[in-house]
Amino acid sequence: MRIAILGCGYVGLELARQAGDEHEVIGVRRSPDGLDAIEATGATAVQADVTDADDLSAVPDVDSLVFAASSGGRGAEAAERVYVDGLQTVIEAFGNRAFSPDRLIYTSSTGVYGDHDGDWVDETTDLSPTTEKTRVLAEAERIARDVAPEYGIDGSVVRFAGLYGPNRYRLDRYLEGPVTEGYLNMIHRDDAAGAVRFALESSDEELLLAVDDEPVEKHAFADWLADECGVDRPPKRTKAERLEDDTLSAAARRRILTSKRCSNERLRELGYDFEYPTYREGYRAAIEAYRARQA
Repeated sequence: MRIAILGCGYVGLELARQAGDEHEVIGVRRSPDGLDAIEATGATAVQADVTDADDLSAVPDVDSLVFAASSGGRGAEAAERVYVDGLQTVIEAFGNRAFSPDRLIYTSSTGVYGDHDGDWVDETTDLSPTTEKTRVLAEAERIARDVAPEYGIDGSVVRFAGLYGPNRYRLDRYLEGPVTEGYLNMIHRDDAAGAVRFALESSDEELLLAVDDEPVEKHAFADWLADECGVDRPPKRTKAERLEDDTLSAAARRRILTSKRCSNERLRELGYDFEYPTYREGYRAAIEAYRARQA
């Protein structure tokens, strides 16, 4: 299979490493920064902007597309340009080729679920995005699943929970605190990439939720992490205490009030085997590195 990873960044590079042992991989980045990192995985690097059809002509014909582009942490307008306009451009550019892809996977976020008051959510749960950015993500999901088939491309979505892993453990946030209450739904970078590879190779599902086995309350996670690192447990605060901050944006307030637990039952049923089933396995390398620095 020839796979193009559009937005070959944090997860995309790991996907290129994992898939490169059996498939031909093309990694695409908007800027020249990071092209060397793509080539280091063994993939072919191409510089192209997903919002520019002319740029995309530099990407060779492929069997499968993975849309993993990032808006760079910017606001809803930038997100719409990349996730909605960019995805539409990609579908049209590749769908109109003589040799068009069979499959498109769009990598989304569990943020599209919105608030469920701590209840469980899965692939059957209705969406209720609460911010402009998550509404953009929900629209991009619709484009992937509804528009791609109009061009003969099977469109599907893999929703990531909170990503963590090398360079994204954020230990200081939890060890120093204060830590606000609420649930954490997480997936290690390697399993996020693994879930996409699994979807490409072994599943024709239109939607998969990529999250590990155990959502955890933030206070419990912070205490476990502190104990494992051999430091004092951090200070805690309730949501009400956090919301007393008058400088919080409306979007930040909505995020604080959003609570859910994400289920990976479907992904497990299909046969995906997690390398890091929970945060306990996933944070082990970070904990050992931290303790070594403190020794």
